[in-house]
Amino acid sequence: MGRHSLQRESRLPSSVKGALVMGAVAASTGAIPAISSAATINIPGVGNFDVPVDSQWDQQVSQVNQALADHADQIKAVQQVVAPQSMAPLQGPGVPGFAPVLPDLFHQQDHSVGSQALDVARSKIGAEYVWGASGPSNFDCSGLVQWAYKQVGVDLPRTSFEQSHVGIPIAYENLAPGDLIIQNGGGHVSMYAGDGKILQAPQSGETVSYASLNPNDIVTIRRMA
Repeated sequence: MGRHSLQRESRLPSSVKGALVMGAVAASTGAIPAISSAATINIPGVGNFDVPVDSQWDQQVSQVNQALADHADQIKAVQQVVAPQSMAPLQGPGVPGFAPVLPDLFHQQDHSVGSQALDVARSKIGAEYVWGASGPSNFDCSGLVQWAYKQVGVDLPRTSFEQSHVGIPIAYENLAPGDLIIQNGGGHVSMYAGDGKILQAPQSGETVSYASLNPNDIVTIRRMA
């Protein structure tokens, strides 16, 4: 990359090289000292700079400006190779193109108690339903919920009727993974698994598994705060 940039710069006229160096100095130091009597040289991609005016300078200034104009594309290419950071557009509040970097709140992993309990319950997918069982190998509906929450430090009562009164009530539109879904008039409990699914220990002859949530069958939704 270094050799390539030097080769490109070497093809520029000497007057252009001088002006380019002067522009680079100005960009790094802030400005060239003010001159009481001056003519302006325009360096593409850098800006205007004043040089002393004198009869011996008139022709040189005109020649430099013409050379700079003729080689504007080459100058900008060299600037981008030599000092890419100095050529970057300004970024900040009130500047066009400003894009503030904000925490990606919508994609952060959910570490709520409900989500943790749901992850634990998922480890029992395929376990056989046994009425009255509360783990660790077999479960009924409320036994699965009680066992999963116990693993993350939350003690719940044993039956679905009792679990329908724990935590805080949640509206359907605010469902979150791990929320308790009380169904069948209070006789069944499952855990919301996201995407319109529940994780449950259904009934005798079945295993812990996912199912689609029927909103019309919901008695209440509870969340462990």
